[in-house]
Amino acid sequence: MVDAAFIDVPDGTARPSIRMDGDWTLANAGRLCAQIERLAAIRSADGALTVDAAGLGAFDTTGALLLGRLLRHGSTRFADHRIDNMSKADLALLDLVFARLDTLAPPAAKHANFVRMVERVGVWIAGLWQRTRELLGFVGAVLATLAKVVVRRRKLRVTATVFHMEQTGLDAVPIVALLTFLVGAVVAFLGATVLRDFGASIYTVELVSYSFLREFGVLLTAILLAGRSGSAFTAQIGSMKSREELDAIAALGLDPIELLVLPRLLALLVMLPALTVIGMFAGLVGGGIVGSMSLDITPSMFVARLHETTSLRHFWVGMSKAPVFAFLIAAVGCLEGFKVQGSAESVGRHTTASVVQAIFLVIVFDALFAMFFMEIHL
Repeated sequence: MVDAAFIDVPDGTARPSIRMDGDWTLANAGRLCAQIERLAAIRSADGALTVDAAGLGAFDTTGALLLGRLLRHGSTRFADHRIDNMSKADLALLDLVFARLDTLAPPAAKHANFVRMVERVGVWIAGLWQRTRELLGFVGAVLATLAKVVVRRRKLRVTATVFHMEQTGLDAVPIVALLTFLVGAVVAFLGATVLRDFGASIYTVELVSYSFLREFGVLLTAILLAGRSGSAFTAQIGSMKSREELDAIAALGLDPIELLVLPRLLALLVMLPALTVIGMFAGLVGGGIVGSMSLDITPSMFVARLHETTSLRHFWVGMSKAPVFAFLIAAVGCLEGFKVQGSAESVGRHTTASVVQAIFLVIVFDALFAMFFMEIHL
């Protein structure tokens, strides 16, 4: 049975006091909580208290937390209060609870959402920095192994490289050609719709050629391969890790980067530029068909205009990006595969992360390329 914990203010100059009576335990938490809320409402915001525990019976962590709630009212520190007639065991428990309240006290309710948002932003930035370091370290390891292959200190796995060239390149030709053809047709149609109002429909040829030779050809191809081949790399290597095949490779004295990463990297370095050329050509064909059907620009006129107004440098600008995109896609895909923890859920999670990161890096580097070529007027 709980008597009542009450606050007593004898006069205006005396220190307010609290008398603890009965059992301050979980069983009496409801009544204690109600009394402490009333006490907190009538006491001043600041000011130290004297706690008299002479009538205290049983005392557990619930009672300590409730007492701590009252003593934390306002800005007064726990050390400012005075506690009399409490046993050493109860004081030790109270000190422990007070220490935890000092270090783990939640933020004020009105700031809780803001603090949570800042915390999530901080966690995201820390995770981004960690992933960047991991990617840079992995790129360094891949480049070191590739250098050893060049100087013939390591073996180039030709059979595996050709297999992945077929898997990542030849099998992707239909989807790359179809997508770039349709996007080329859409770009030509939209350009013709706008330029027709100015009597400049013929400039649709330049619009299609510049956009596909410099940007769309390589960018659409890289995004497709990031979703198709990059995810496949992650799933393949991740599945091998979940089945402990990577441990077996290491036990045999073989280098997983030499055996698994380099064939995929070299295959993508060869096939992405080739697919980019196909994508550029398919986009130009799509634009030319729309021109002949909607703008009365015959195929011969389209080709002649393309030859007259489009410099070969635009083609090389687009092609210069392809090896960089290929390296990024292969590195991210293989790295995420090595990071798989061993479960099917982990394989799926890292496969998704691989696609997102690869597409993000491709677009970021494409923007950097665009600014660089603009600055050098190329």
